[in-house]
Amino acid sequence: MLTATAPKTVATDASTTLNGDWLVCDRDGTLCAYVPRDGAVVCLTEDRTHAGGWQPPRRIGGDARLLADLAVGQGRDRYVHLVSLRECGAKGQVELVHSVHFQSRLAALDWTSLGHPNKNRPRTGTPAVTVDAQGRAHVFVRNEFGGLSMRAQRERGGWEPWRDLKGKHLEEELVAVTTAAGLVEVYAPVLGGILRWRQTEPGGVPVLEGLLPARVRPGTLRAMATSEDSVTLFFTDLEGTLVAWRPDLNPEPVPVVAAAGDGRAAAVRCVLEGYDCTLFAQQSVTGRTAMAAYPTEVESAGAWWAESGPQLPDTLRVALCADARGRLVVGALSQAEGVLRTVRQKAEPGLAFGAWDKASLVTGALGPAR
Repeated sequence: MLTATAPKTVATDASTTLNGDWLVCDRDGTLCAYVPRDGAVVCLTEDRTHAGGWQPPRRIGGDARLLADLAVGQGRDRYVHLVSLRECGAKGQVELVHSVHFQSRLAALDWTSLGHPNKNRPRTGTPAVTVDAQGRAHVFVRNEFGGLSMRAQRERGGWEPWRDLKGKHLEEELVAVTTAAGLVEVYAPVLGGILRWRQTEPGGVPVLEGLLPARVRPGTLRAMATSEDSVTLFFTDLEGTLVAWRPDLNPEPVPVVAAAGDGRAAAVRCVLEGYDCTLFAQQSVTGRTAMAAYPTEVESAGAWWAESGPQLPDTLRVALCADARGRLVVGALSQAEGVLRTVRQKAEPGLAFGAWDKASLVTGALGPAR
């Protein structure tokens, strides 16, 4: 049963950073969750046999010792691109690394070094990754000067050099997105607003377009393609309201609903009773997972939160995706507990969910690298 809730303040946990949609449906229709854990990236895949549930976690990408940063991006081909950081050279120096997981039953590629935009430097921020219409990954990271740097795959293999995309005073979490037209955009919160870079043609270098004035609560920015022509920015403003903004169409952000908590809200487009809707999921003040939906790009309709799942004291990482049958799946990751919980939409009209499932991230030793 879902129960209504009111927004208050919850604590945040900065020990692990997950950037992008870390719960995905892969090429063969299997749900996969990617999580940084104990110096590695582990993958949990649903067990699609008669047993159901989740298979034990396994390390992917090889045996490299990684930092607790992970960016995830999935292309239209359903291949999952993973970007993390690892120490190299002198103590404290890091490099970015990249892997691809083509589908859950296959081994992921070993981690490949992307270097660092400033050569031998310490960590400068959590990376972001998105995949264009041609299947090329675009990796972004804040550089040592506080601006944005990018490295992109070539269409015929290999990588372009690091490029300085300018900007300054970028805050920690970048947001990268691919539009319905297949072009790459990236957003970065700064004091007083949001910086935006956009491609003007496939394979082009994203161009800085200037500051979008906004009152953004740190760590809450999210971007999603919501139509053939638009990307919508979602974030919590300083007054605690979850807002939506299409800067090219609306001069100011439009309120949707009071935020259920302080963390970033996950979002996904879905069809509910024949209508194109946007579903949010966010950890609420009570420690439970709150959900709310409204007609896509019709913010005036408003939305209402409803809670589900157990009450947990630590910060949850919340994710949303659709399974192979189009049913919505909510993921709630508790790093302190070492547990992933998921709940799936029932095969009936409306937004009704079944019982929560539970998978451990720490049961037994990690399996061999795959």
